[in-house]
Amino acid sequence: MNLFDVYPIINIEPVKGEGCFVYDEKGTKYLDLYGGHAVISIGHSNPYYVKRISDQLQKLGFYSNSVIISLQQELAEKLGRVSEYNDYALFLCNSGAEANENAIKLASFHNGKGRIIAFKGAFHGRTAGTLAVTDNPGISAPINSRNHVTFVPLNDIEAVEKELKKKDVSSVIVEGIQGVAGIESPTDEFLQDLSKLCIKYETVLILDEVQSGYGRTGKFFAHQHAGITPDIITTAKGMGNGFPVAGVLINPKFRAKHGMLGTTFGGNHLACAAAIAVLDVIDQDRLIENAAEVGQYFIERLKSVEGIKRVKGRGLMLGVEFPFAVSELRNLLVVDEKVFTGSSTAKNVLRLLPPLNIHKNEVDMFVGKLQTCLNKLLVENK
Repeated sequence: MNLFDVYPIINIEPVKGEGCFVYDEKGTKYLDLYGGHAVISIGHSNPYYVKRISDQLQKLGFYSNSVIISLQQELAEKLGRVSEYNDYALFLCNSGAEANENAIKLASFHNGKGRIIAFKGAFHGRTAGTLAVTDNPGISAPINSRNHVTFVPLNDIEAVEKELKKKDVSSVIVEGIQGVAGIESPTDEFLQDLSKLCIKYETVLILDEVQSGYGRTGKFFAHQHAGITPDIITTAKGMGNGFPVAGVLINPKFRAKHGMLGTTFGGNHLACAAAIAVLDVIDQDRLIENAAEVGQYFIERLKSVEGIKRVKGRGLMLGVEFPFAVSELRNLLVVDEKVFTGSSTAKNVLRLLPPLNIHKNEVDMFVGKLQTCLNKLLVENK
């Protein structure tokens, strides 16, 4: 049997990781500024994280949600405290797509409406419901209906209100920062106005923080820069530092009913052990503060590099925009300079999503390597 060939793969196999670095089978060291799509939050192979999972595995690796799993409550309490959403409820699942799928379903259960507002450039997942609110027809099959979804431009509050006035909208779903689109941010003012309109028109506001959450932007969630309180928040990626775990944070106005949501693997013992360890490290090592401080330093260093058109994003969720497509630059970075970076649907944007424990000297290292690659491109294109 062969693998179903759906991934464009870099011809490198990391076999070991430590902090902000990974190593291939020959021992070659790579600076990881992508973290496998913003998944690595506390660094590769954090010793405390490894020990928490290993210890739990030796006790009990799995049982389903048909029994008490006290680790789930421990996780919920820690997440509530660190995120400052103590009064919200937590539903645990396995991936960002699953979290978003449950969020839009819960909203529809709540108000009995069926239409959704999403935003141009959005990416919310690859399941049936989340594909409908993802602005990429190229990955939607004929079975994935989008008839109940209206896409409007990001930061266009008038377009949102025009749709909300029809009073048939169940939910509005928006990313804290659009990652796949190339680090496009809703403005604080837009989110504040959006929150007010959702309250006015009795529409559920869902913040997709799958990529932008867990301290990445210098706040626990990106929307907290705007000072708003969404009805539902989804999280995944950095939540488990590589272990599959996701969550839906739910306002207390929503009423739970047995069977309305469910999952076999969500909130299992190993997932909870991983997620608890991540929160402990984020808290103890002050990684949210580090993301804010080092992120600002990163932005300043990048702005000093000749050839960069614009630096977008917040904290350690950054997009570096160039006046040319970045595919050749990314190839030079990984092959010649041993640096992993990310791409996006914006072909001229280099996406940077490093672990939250990155240091300023590693930022300096990358900026030097980036400058070397830009100089090579300049020579080659003369």
